[in-house]
Amino acid sequence: MNEIFIQATIGGLLIGLSATMMLWLHGRIAGISGIVYGLIDRPKGDTLWRVYFIVGLMLGGFLMSQLLPGAIVPREGFPSVLLLIAGFIVGVGTRIGGGCTSGHGVCGIARLSKRSISATVIFMASGMVTVFIARHLLEII
Repeated sequence: MNEIFIQATIGGLLIGLSATMMLWLHGRIAGISGIVYGLIDRPKGDTLWRVYFIVGLMLGGFLMSQLLPGAIVPREGFPSVLLLIAGFIVGVGTRIGGGCTSGHGVCGIARLSKRSISATVIFMASGMVTVFIARHLLEII
């Protein structure tokens, strides 16, 4: 087995374990877009855990970059404005779609949610079409 396969397997197991613990211990779905939206919508008494979750995500990325230099290589050459616009469009899409890949793909499929399975199939198909267009037709990437 190669190193990347082992790392991906361990990462997947940790994501699955985290999502399972979030559901079992707190009765919450670990869907990032819903967690972030809850910070904007601000349901009463339901903010602190969301802040901890988001800070934990950022801290995890930072620690990874410090402990394993070179493991996270940022892409360069993309205009910041374009990245902000793309991020905004993704955020709008997750609201329209009722969740993101973490909520639907990890948590929803594990619960055998038909809605999440169909959403994940649409996410994946849209991603494949987008990559095909960007790489092969527009030669952007």
